[in-house]
Amino acid sequence: MTATRVDAELIRRLPKAVLHDHLDGGLRPATVVELAAEVGHTLPTTDPDELAAWYFEAANSGDLVRYIATFEHTLAVMQTREGLLRTAEEYVLDLAADGVVYGEVRYAPELNTNGELTMAEVVETVQEGLAAGMAKAAAAGTPVRVGTLLCGMRMFDRVREAADLAVAFRDAGVVGFDIAGAEDGFPAADHRDAFEYLRRENVPFTIHAGEAHGLPSIHQAVQVCGAQRLGHGVRITEDIVDDKLGRLAGWVRDRRIALEMCPTSNLQTGAATSIAEHPITALKDLGFRVTLNTDNRLVSGTTMTREMSLLVEDAGWTVEDLRTVTVNALKSAFIPFDERRALIEDVVLPGYAL
Repeated sequence: MTATRVDAELIRRLPKAVLHDHLDGGLRPATVVELAAEVGHTLPTTDPDELAAWYFEAANSGDLVRYIATFEHTLAVMQTREGLLRTAEEYVLDLAADGVVYGEVRYAPELNTNGELTMAEVVETVQEGLAAGMAKAAAAGTPVRVGTLLCGMRMFDRVREAADLAVAFRDAGVVGFDIAGAEDGFPAADHRDAFEYLRRENVPFTIHAGEAHGLPSIHQAVQVCGAQRLGHGVRITEDIVDDKLGRLAGWVRDRRIALEMCPTSNLQTGAATSIAEHPITALKDLGFRVTLNTDNRLVSGTTMTREMSLLVEDAGWTVEDLRTVTVNALKSAFIPFDERRALIEDVVLPGYAL
C-alpha cells in the first residue's frame, strides 16, 4: 500500500472504529421531531433539516457550556422506554451505514430518569435497543460490534451509582465507564471512590480531560484516578515544546494511554482552531496513541467518514494514517484482547489492503 491521498467514496467504504460518541448527541433529526411531538416537547423547529442546522449553528459558539446545553432537546425525547429503544437501535444502524465495525457508545443513565424509568431500567432498555440494531445490521450484511460506556456526571452526586451499574451490567454489553460534564471546576478526583471501586472490580474507564481544562485535569485523570484513556486530551500539547515532551506528555505517550480525539467537536468548543492545525496530526506523528472520533454526530453535524475526509483534505492525511488511528482505537477498546485482535486482523487490515 502506498502513501496516497484517498477520496470521499473510498473513505466511506473503509472499516472504522469509534471510541468517543455520545448516544444523546447522535440522534437523527427526524427522530427528534417525531418523538418530541409524541411527548409534547417544544423544539426550535419541527423541520428535520432546519433542526439539524440549528444544532450545528448552536454548537459552533466556541463555548463548551453552550455546546452541552444543546442536549436539552435530545434528552427530552429519551425519557421513555419507546424513545430509548428507538434511539439506541438507530444509533447502531447509523454507525453501520457509516462503515463503522466497532463502536463504543456512552451516555449518563441519570439524565434519562425524568420519566418513570430508574437508572437500571434505562440501561436495560438501551442495551435492548442496541442489540436490536446490531441484529438488523448483521442481517443487512454490515455487522458492527457496539459496547456501552456508562457515564457519571461530574457536577452531580450520582457518579457512584453509575459506576455500580457499570459493574452490574458488565456481562450484558456494558464494557466500561466514563465521567463527563463540565470539566472546569468539577475535578474528577472528587469521585475517586468510584474509580477505586471500578479498579477493584476490573472495569476499565476513561475520563473526559484536557478539553475545557488543561494539564492539571489530565494529570489528575491519569495519575490520581487511573484512567486507561483520555476523553479528548487535546491540551496535552501544553506539555510539549518544539516536539520535546514534558514528563506528563511522555507518560501518556509511553504508557499508550489513548487520546479520544474529536476534531470537529474541538473546533466547536474552542479547544482547537482548525482541522489543519488540530493537534491530532502532530500527536500522531509524535507517536501518541491517537484515535479519531465523532463525539456528537447530530450536534457536530458529522460522521466518521466526514472526520476522516476533513483530515485528508485539510491536514494531508493518507490511507495509512486512517488505518493507524483505526487500529489504535481497537487496541484501546474496552473489550477482550482476542476480540480486538480478531477485528484488527480479520476486518480492519483486510479493509485497508487497497
